[in-house]
Amino acid sequence: MPDTTRDQQRAELHKTIWSIADDLRGSVDGWDFKQYILCTLFYRFISENLCAYLAQQEGDPAFNYAKLPDAQAEFGRAVTVAEKGFFILPSELFCNILSRVDKDGMRLAEDGQDLNELLAQAFKNIEGSAVGTESEGDLRGLFDDMDVNSAKLGNTVIERNKKLVKLLTKIGSLDFGGAFQDNSIDAFGDAYEFLMTMYASNAGKSGGEFFTPQEVGELLARIAIGGRTSINKVYDPCCGSGGLLLKFAKLLGPGSVRNGYFGQEVNLTTYNLARINMFLHDINFDKFDIALGDTLKEPAHWDDEPFDAIVSNPPYSIKWEGKANPLLINDARFSPAGVLAPASKADLAFTMHMLSWLSTEGTAAIVEFPGVLYRGGAEAKIRRYLVQNNFVDAVIQLPPDLFFGTTIATCILVLKKNKRANDILFVDAGDQFQRRDSKNKLMPENIDRIMAVIEERTEEDHFSKLVPNDDVIANDVNLSVSSYVEKPDDREEVDIQALNAEIARIVAREDELRRQIDAIVADLEGTAR
Repeated sequence: MPDTTRDQQRAELHKTIWSIADDLRGSVDGWDFKQYILCTLFYRFISENLCAYLAQQEGDPAFNYAKLPDAQAEFGRAVTVAEKGFFILPSELFCNILSRVDKDGMRLAEDGQDLNELLAQAFKNIEGSAVGTESEGDLRGLFDDMDVNSAKLGNTVIERNKKLVKLLTKIGSLDFGGAFQDNSIDAFGDAYEFLMTMYASNAGKSGGEFFTPQEVGELLARIAIGGRTSINKVYDPCCGSGGLLLKFAKLLGPGSVRNGYFGQEVNLTTYNLARINMFLHDINFDKFDIALGDTLKEPAHWDDEPFDAIVSNPPYSIKWEGKANPLLINDARFSPAGVLAPASKADLAFTMHMLSWLSTEGTAAIVEFPGVLYRGGAEAKIRRYLVQNNFVDAVIQLPPDLFFGTTIATCILVLKKNKRANDILFVDAGDQFQRRDSKNKLMPENIDRIMAVIEERTEEDHFSKLVPNDDVIANDVNLSVSSYVEKPDDREEVDIQALNAEIARIVAREDELRRQIDAIVADLEGTAR
């Protein structure tokens, strides 16, 4: 798809989201409001996705499920739920509810029922269609963050419904060319990124904790893929809205991740968004397992590890139990290092967890806070364990100001269990960016240059260097890229001979001036006598 088409679709998406935000400004908080946009996108998507699926099952592209009476549609409920994980009656499809709203946008034209009541019932029925089936856990609570009865939408039912109809109408007006997955841009991911740009300051936390820019996600996924054409299972223990996991579907194709996408998220709202994101990218319920909970305390996928590709952007230097919990030092994930990450900095606890669950042939690519690479104490001991056992494959210095809500220059730590060479590749990509929309951004050519040295493990002056493990250990196990990759000398070259000649000329000129001054002074003194 030409770049102009992508830009046009992205501009239209951003314009619509901005318009919706303007409609609700002053009522729904900007950060809370992203749930309303994304849940409505999700509702539209699963409605259209279900219609397309049923037309395919009928073998007739002209088959229009939306036109069926509810009673007739009920005959296919059980089969549809078994395949898709959910069921929607024709009367509760996004398009049919939108078409029945009266011109004032308050009630349904046919029976006078309030719009918010019908939406609430439709959401309840969609989630309820999965109860007692394998997909129940994947559907439960997906619409909880879209409270159609919230006072944030208005103090009266009429005010709420007016806002809801504007929301549905504008989401319905977006032209995605028939199917979300066929769109030339990642509609959900792009909408989420745009919302993060608009509202990151309202989050009260580092934007990097909620969202990883798509181009950074692509770099992480390409590193973890390592040239393979398919992968068994992919995993992110701090999956946020699931964007990093879905990069594998984008790069390899959904069918190339054979046994699914696994992730865990501690924040309830973000956990719901991750599951919605999977559905929006047409990843069926039986192909993903997103869990809610604290990965360090209660990891949810003991029965699914090890994983062939792990990517993650864990929260930076958060607190955890550490040695305050005497059981953790015997946890198989942390015990090999002989020490726990500090209670005030859980970064390397996440790293050890991922290493433990990495398959023998797998690769993990982890965004790290820079202090992890050089701080002393327990963290130095953990680094020593990683380097001595030849688990550290590469360290990549990223540019500053890539992530929302923070300007920190983070790094990527690449781990492997099947390394042949006893060295580490250090890459200084600190200048590999372009300034776009008040943030730095990795461009395709920047990503390609980084991947070239990673894949070939080549050295380039001032960009990449291979360092033996023993040398790193001798350097206090310091993994900072700046300790090994020299910056170019930008100082102006000086011609010493020319400089010396200029100095000699200046000295000679000074001597001549002194003689002239002395002569003038002597003449003045003679006159005075």
